[in-house]
Amino acid sequence: MRNGMVVGNWKMHGSRAVNEALVTALIESRLGSEFVRVAVCPPFPYLAEVATLLRGSSIALGAQNVAEHDKGAYTGEVCADMLADVGCRYVIVGHSERRQLYGEASEVVARKVGRVIQAGLAPILCVGETLEQREAGDTLEVVAGQLTSVIAEVGPDGFAAASLAYEPVWAIGTGRTASPCQAQEVHAFLRGVLVEEGVAGAEQICILYGGSVKAANAAELFAMADINGALVGGASLDAAEFVSIARAMG
Repeated sequence: MRNGMVVGNWKMHGSRAVNEALVTALIESRLGSEFVRVAVCPPFPYLAEVATLLRGSSIALGAQNVAEHDKGAYTGEVCADMLADVGCRYVIVGHSERRQLYGEASEVVARKVGRVIQAGLAPILCVGETLEQREAGDTLEVVAGQLTSVIAEVGPDGFAAASLAYEPVWAIGTGRTASPCQAQEVHAFLRGVLVEEGVAGAEQICILYGGSVKAANAAELFAMADINGALVGGASLDAAEFVSIARAMG
């Protein structure tokens, strides 16, 4: 049985008071089991505090980004060892907003994944196509290139520690979502790439869907064979909504 995973990406939202209320509600809902892993990814300033709030719960901590470099003279950056030191277990890498807004090329994303793995953390590698790429019929070529560039950097054995998140750029924060069949097609293709690249345990790696997931569409998405969970954006800021999504996975 392939385990499921639901991750909340808070993006640039939150405050100490808001975070405490949200985390408290999630813990009280008793989310997380051996079959459904749950994690939240706050902004950098709140990582240590949220780690304290999560202590003793079954909800893991993740970060939204990481530096491609080790410690050093990189003002404003945060390295993977620092994330491990404050209690992170997961790190989102290559989110479409990082690729689109900050120009992160696949080579940069690959180096970041390598740093995360070296620090003993689990990367959540995001891949996905723009609307123009989908309409041009280039979806599978795009996501394959984003995935194989990382495997080339860290090796098939290294990538075995990772999870994948397919997030069609045209469905993020737009209210639009790929149909379950559209998403399943890409997820199944990505799993095939993992197998072809010789990634150990490819059949067990979680491939999350990350395009405007809500309680209303979660169960239908999770019914697909290769959709093993969700990377949740805006809906993760609403405790009731996020709990409903996680329970749909269970």
